Amino acid sequence: MPRNRRPIPAHNLKTTRHGDVKRRNILWRWRRLFYLAALLGMVAVTGAGYVVSQVPLPTEPPVEAQTTFICTAEVLPGQCDEDTAAATLHGEEDRVNVDFAAIPDVLINAVVAAEDRDFFAHGGVDPLGIARAAYTDIRGNSASRQGGSTITQQYVKNVYLTDERTLTRKIREAVMAVKLEQEISKEQILENYLNTIYFGRGAYGVQAASRVYFEKDVGELVLADAALLAGLIRSPQRAEPYAHAEEAKRRRRTVLDAMLEEEMITKADRDAADDVPMNLYGGVKAWEPSNSVDIEERVSLAQGDYFIEYVRSQLAKKYGDDTVFGGGLRVYTTLDLEMQGKALQAVHETLDQPGDPAASIVAIDDAGQVKAMVGGTDFANNKVNLAVGSAGGGSGRQPGSTFKPFALAEAMRNGISVESHIRTPSSAVFPAGDGGEAWTPSGGCCGGVATLAEATAKSANTAYAEMMIELGPEAVIQMAHDLGVSAEFPEPFPSIVLGSGEVSVLDMAAGYSTFANQGTRVDARVITRVEDAEGNLIEEFPAKRTQVLDVDQASRVTYALQQVIDHGTGVDADFGRPAAGKTGTTQDNADAWFVGYTPKLTAAVWMGYAEGNVPMTEVHGEVVAGGNFPSRMWRRFMELATEGTPVDEFPDPADLDFGFPWDAELEAEQEAAATTVPPTTAPGDTGTDGATETTDDPTVTASTPETEPTPTDPLVTEPTIPAVPPDG
Repeated sequence: MPRNRRPIPAHNLKTTRHGDVKRRNILWRWRRLFYLAALLGMVAVTGAGYVVSQVPLPTEPPVEAQTTFICTAEVLPGQCDEDTAAATLHGEEDRVNVDFAAIPDVLINAVVAAEDRDFFAHGGVDPLGIARAAYTDIRGNSASRQGGSTITQQYVKNVYLTDERTLTRKIREAVMAVKLEQEISKEQILENYLNTIYFGRGAYGVQAASRVYFEKDVGELVLADAALLAGLIRSPQRAEPYAHAEEAKRRRRTVLDAMLEEEMITKADRDAADDVPMNLYGGVKAWEPSNSVDIEERVSLAQGDYFIEYVRSQLAKKYGDDTVFGGGLRVYTTLDLEMQGKALQAVHETLDQPGDPAASIVAIDDAGQVKAMVGGTDFANNKVNLAVGSAGGGSGRQPGSTFKPFALAEAMRNGISVESHIRTPSSAVFPAGDGGEAWTPSGGCCGGVATLAEATAKSANTAYAEMMIELGPEAVIQMAHDLGVSAEFPEPFPSIVLGSGEVSVLDMAAGYSTFANQGTRVDARVITRVEDAEGNLIEEFPAKRTQVLDVDQASRVTYALQQVIDHGTGVDADFGRPAAGKTGTTQDNADAWFVGYTPKLTAAVWMGYAEGNVPMTEVHGEVVAGGNFPSRMWRRFMELATEGTPVDEFPDPADLDFGFPWDAELEAEQEAAATTVPPTTAPGDTGTDGATETTDDPTVTASTPETEPTPTDPLVTEPTIPAVPPDG
């Protein structure tokens, strides 16, 4: 029996001109659905237009972190870069931006072939590229899959958006890509993209990647290099050429094949690049996602690491870590690498046996520039910088008698004659002289009386104790600060003049450099100039000068300190040129110093054990004091540092006798005695260095007795003095 058919609705039938009744076509039957689809399409277009208008495009891309470079003194302004840098500083992102013109065509072609073949043709979004990627994905396996995002879309996602996988993000990405293409050129987009993307090993951007993988600039890349980098863009950690050589080679070949298909290279070029072995790309360089300081080998060989780290700390205080490690700074420093090597040589030649104490040298020129800083001899295992005290992770050290010239300078500023006389008994007592407690310094010279210059040459403790009491510790400490010493002395006791406070090696070099500069303090500095990543000046640090002493006052101090080297406690420092300086030794011979200068160069030498107050009583068979090892180390450094340079002379003081007498009554006695009895000097009466019975005079032995002072001497408390141990 035939199946019943539903009748056709009348509205789907039409009558022809000939009177026939026919069924209407499908367009008519589905017209309402088509109308609805058209309406929805119009709404979608309108909505898309609204979305495009509402998605903002930032006027400027966010500032990306860039690597900072630190350069040594010979690098001229505008020339501090990765080729001239002594050290590089970067955070999680090691990045050095380059201009489009610096990127070779071979790398541009490799990246375009690998990531976006129609980059120079589309308007930001490439429907054909999406279709091609989908087709490739269907035909291939997971190893050959391609992405549909254009280079512009990738850049937008990397810089402006996140990695979230949502439809909203993809729409925003596409819209922003189109808008970006309307705002800037293709070349600018490609430059930004290649300076932004991550290539592995902590390297962001093509310049950092070129350095990390090939140890060359991006402009020196060849085809095999370019193809490898282009292959790393997608998931670089999975194609690290040392750890995953086969995957790296497969990706490189894929890029080469794409370049061949696009007729960017020939078949011979492709085959030659494909044959380059992966082992040319070296081993994996250690990298951690944290702030990093990479120092050039030539700097580390001279132990310049301590200087670089000190510069970094100074930059961080001024600009903050984010700027230091990501601001792309170009930092010009004062370090003279040749002089740094000579300072290290002087240390190694003097202390050349296992178990020897540590040593530090800081050298400052007449412009206040720190030219050398030996903060230690093994930065890899001990990063405490012995040259800068607490600023280097350690602590200050007692200066011993190297502090005495600051008291002498205060006396000169007060108009005292350097040739006036002062009592120098072997011991003295000041009932409330040191913080309210009885102070009993020991160590005199010269038969109990000497000029200030001779008391300085022989490092007479009792003379300087009296000077400190009369001048006042606050005034002498202020003089030290005025001269350039930055250390603080919370308890201004008179014993500071014998070295009871704590200073750094840099402090002492800075303070004495004011004497070398004829009384003008030139603030010590390690940085001269800072530029941004584009070479624009951020800040300059010119020599800052302050007059502390007049020329004659400074010349009289220098005259006294010349006597130290000529015939006093520092004779071992004599290197055949005009020089002045002072020895220093502290309690139990735990610290030993020599700080000295020529008219153009000042150097401070410290010697001791880094861990603290360890007596140096048996080093190469000697008891260490300022007059032996530090003086010899200073002499050797100055010989090396001044070799081949002109011999400079100190200006002569206008009148050494100018000024008031220190003690008018004593001066009258000396003048009267000079007209009757020739003065005599006890053969073994030597000065002491530090707050203990330790002399800086290298000619004194432990069996040499001090001359007994006269009972009428008001500074004397004991009629006899025990033997003085050697200090030189």
